[in-house]
Amino acid sequence: MRTAVKKDMRLRRADLRSFKQQIWDYYRKHGRSLPWRETINPYHILVSELMLQQTQVNRVIEKYREFIAKFPDAVALAKAPLRSILTVWQGLGYNRRALALKKIALALVAQHRGKVPSSFDDLVKLPGVGKATASAILAFAFNQPVVFIETNIRTVFIHCFFPGQEEVSDEEIIPLVTKTLDAANPREWYYALMDYGTFLKKSIANPGRKSTQYQKQAPFDGSTRQVRGRILRYLTTEHECTEEALAQQLGLAPGRVRSALHELVKEGMITRKGTMLKIG
Repeated sequence: MRTAVKKDMRLRRADLRSFKQQIWDYYRKHGRSLPWRETINPYHILVSELMLQQTQVNRVIEKYREFIAKFPDAVALAKAPLRSILTVWQGLGYNRRALALKKIALALVAQHRGKVPSSFDDLVKLPGVGKATASAILAFAFNQPVVFIETNIRTVFIHCFFPGQEEVSDEEIIPLVTKTLDAANPREWYYALMDYGTFLKKSIANPGRKSTQYQKQAPFDGSTRQVRGRILRYLTTEHECTEEALAQQLGLAPGRVRSALHELVKEGMITRKGTMLKIG
């Protein structure tokens, strides 16, 4: 079902019912079995949400299992050295998320007795947790009927309700997410939307590119992000190293290493003591 949405026009209830039926029918036949869907443990779901940011599901599955086995709760993660966390994280990229999880764990222990709060206001105060992530945690961990958008949900609504329209804003989509939300079962409804969005991306040209939020990812090869990843990977295996030795070992220009190190030190990923560098 594809229904064009015009400004100031209310959708017919029949259109919304048809849309919901379409999503539920697909989910009942093709819904994915994912490890973070087999739990309602709020900490485990928080970990999955951070891991899934900008990373494909198939890359996350095994890393999620490994991470939860190593750091089963916020207390264990708060106590763990950053170097140990990054060792498990290797392969997921965007290492800032690993640091964010460490900071979140410390905040949970200090402020919430190691438990993930069920309040939106408390969640968005945690380091690295934005509005969408907080809402996703509320929906998946606590089954709260919150309204939020992520890339697959956005894809579904653009495809089904904005055919032929370019540059669809989230402000146009939010009312539709609100109208179609299954308040009695938001957890599974969002699972269903995400699975249908994944199906659409594989079967047609990605409708998400019509979103005003869409940004084409810059190439990874040769990027600063790649240099940062190589530095962190090396320092997870070596206890400490000088900047000069690091550039030599990685075969990189000293200037590129120095620039990446400046960012990593500023973020707290790496500490510098004299001429020596190490993680955390």
